[in-house]
Order: sequence, then structure tokens, then C-alpha cells
Amino acid sequence: MMVKAEAKPAAKDRMFFPLSRRALLAGAAGIALAARTPARARQWREVRIASEGARPPYNYLDANGELAGFEIDLGQELCARMGAACIFVTQDWDGLVAGLNEGRFDAIMAALEITEARLQTMDFSKPYARMPNSFVVPREGDLRGTSPASLKGRSIGVEADGAHQSFLENVYPDSEIKTYAGLEEAILDLAEGRVDAVFGDKDAVMDFMKNRREAKCCRTLDDIPRDPAFFAEGIGIGLRQVDQDLKEMFNKALDEAIVDGAFARIRTKYFDFDIR
Repeated sequence: MMVKAEAKPAAKDRMFFPLSRRALLAGAAGIALAARTPARARQWREVRIASEGARPPYNYLDANGELAGFEIDLGQELCARMGAACIFVTQDWDGLVAGLNEGRFDAIMAALEITEARLQTMDFSKPYARMPNSFVVPREGDLRGTSPASLKGRSIGVEADGAHQSFLENVYPDSEIKTYAGLEEAILDLAEGRVDAVFGDKDAVMDFMKNRREAKCCRTLDDIPRDPAFFAEGIGIGLRQVDQDLKEMFNKALDEAIVDGAFARIRTKYFDFDIR
């Protein structure tokens, strides 16, 4: 809702009084103190949440062009527990953080990873997803384990220049690490027998396995927990640093939803494996 600015009196109706140096200094000090003082807690009867609508099953646009998906359902659940009305808005990826800090919306739920770089300019709720990693291997192959010893001398395909490549290079030093532009290219090479295994986020791996005929050749083998030395803490709700009251509200609602099973009920609509 737009709020009209109050009309200012005409110049002839305004009266000006000279200020002493002491008054000027006191005013400046007051402004500086106010800038350092956190804003009073808001009621938060309405929360505007931005999402991209381009990362299924986390978020996507349905047949009517409306935002849908795991994060939208979860956001509605959390807002209901907070006693706030959720308004979801679509925002392209590049404008998410800037739009948040400029006040165009109050939160982000867009499969946004909690990283040290992002924490310099914004804040996050507790993570609501910590996606495990998974290995894909040939269905008829002889691999039975995914330990560094099991994959010694084997070739592993991985998306280039990311945390997954760094993890493999450090934890699997005796394997041959082959890099690809994307996970899809790596699994296609696996189907052709050019690599022995492929490594990536489980959600991306499972999406390929379910939807591509080339994946019939292969199977997943073991989940690998996210090592904090290489991977981000998880996916959380992006928030402004000044809105600590809203952060506390989201964290409390998320904890409650996890404890009473509401989170699991929403998760199972979109993921058939644990994401925490």
C-alpha cells in the first residue's frame, strides 16, 4: 500500500530560527546514534517474499504463471505460524539481493545458499535445506562403495570450477578428476563409459535420473554429507541485516514446523529423500 507523504507548508508559512553551535553538535550526535541503534521490532503483519520461479522443485511458475514449489509452500506455512500474510513476488536472480536491501521485498526464498560472501551484505535464517551429494555409477558396473579407497584409480566426472571439484581433488587425490561444463554432460559421458562415476548435488542427480532416458544406464550409489570445509552451510531465507526480529520469527516458525512434522509433509511433496 502506498502511503502519501504529508504536504509540506508553503515557504511563507515556515519559520526558521538560528541554531547554536551546541545545538548543531547535539543534533549531529543524535543522528549518528540513531544510525547505530537497531530499529524497533516491527509487527510484521505482512511479509513480501521474492523468489525466482526458475529452480524446480524449489520454485517455479505454474500453468497460470504463479509462483509454486517447495519454497512457496514452506513460506506460506512459516508465515501462517508467524501470524503474517505472505505475498510472493517474482524477481530475476540478478536482482534478488539488491531488491532485498533496497526494500522492494522483505525476504528471499530462492534456493539461495548461505555463503560468507553473501553474509557481508545480508543475513539468513537457519538453513532449511542441506542438500547431500551423490555418486552416480553404471548400473552393471563393479563399484560397490564410494570411499576414496574404493575409487582409487577410477575416473570421476564433476562440474568444473565449483565446490564439488574442490572436494574431489582434496578428498579423492588418487582418482582421476574429469571436469565438465555441467552435470548433464558428465552423466552423458558416464552413459558412454568415458568415466567411472559422476559426483554432484543429489537433487540435480535425481532430476536427471528421473527425466532422461540416458540415465537408464546408471544408478545412484551412496550419499555424501556436505563437508562444511568445501560446501556452504545450506539454503536459507535471505534477510536484511537490520531485520533481526523477522529472522527470529522465521527461525522459531521453522523449528516448530520441523518438530511437529509440517516441514516433512511439505518436503515429501517435492523430494523423495531427506534434504536436511
